[in-house]
Amino acid sequence: MVDPLRDPDDPELLDPYRARELAGLVEAARLASGAVRYGRVGRVGAAQVVVNRDDPLPGGNHACAVYGSSAEVAGTLMRLEQTFADVGRAEAVLYASPTTVAEIEGIADDTGWHAVEEALAVVHRGPAVRSPSVRPARDADLPGITELLADDLGVDGPRLLRHLGQRLDDPRCAFAVVDDGDRLGGFASGFGERGVGLVEHVVVRPARRRRGLGGALVATAVAALRDAGALLVAAHVAEGGAGERFAEACGFEVGYPVTAYARRVDELLD
Repeated sequence: MVDPLRDPDDPELLDPYRARELAGLVEAARLASGAVRYGRVGRVGAAQVVVNRDDPLPGGNHACAVYGSSAEVAGTLMRLEQTFADVGRAEAVLYASPTTVAEIEGIADDTGWHAVEEALAVVHRGPAVRSPSVRPARDADLPGITELLADDLGVDGPRLLRHLGQRLDDPRCAFAVVDDGDRLGGFASGFGERGVGLVEHVVVRPARRRRGLGGALVATAVAALRDAGALLVAAHVAEGGAGERFAEACGFEVGYPVTAYARRVDELLD
């Protein structure tokens, strides 16, 4: 029997119309998350964009939902280069999903942008139960969270510490941690906006992996987002490999594909 919610050409993905609607909701939440605390969300040409000088995380400065004619999209990509250079980014980033024109690959190639990552947007299904081994984060946990995330992403520690402090003070953000003696064994972070929750980062210390801590952190983060009013909880994971398998084990189902495009803009920096 054919599932009416699925794409008949690829049953692992949602029907294109439903995928576009879902992507619009998730992308709006991701833009709002990137703007915490001093960022701005707006339009550049045919794209939705968030810029945030204070956010060193990958989602803090990006574009999405590029929709228009080929000429409009090409012009937008060129404008985006200067937009990200103006806020001091060495690279412009665009996430292409069902809200972006299907011709984006060819247009991106023609304008010097390159696909750098294939990912999936996944949606949590079923119950999420808080784990007794996981607790909410507090201010004293910020250095430990920063250490884990900086090592995982390779970002600047002092800037990250300041930014995570801003996020911990924002009621839309959720942090869950698990202890490992006198240090943190892992953490999960999320964000909720207008009924949409995002599980954004899950990091477990290497020595504590494969003990169920990651799943416990995700379940607690999902529960916290739902308690805060999220009717939908989603995440982005790399397509294939351990990340996708971990998401499926945590109760997520594939919704639609996401391709990250990047363009170096170092030469445009002031």
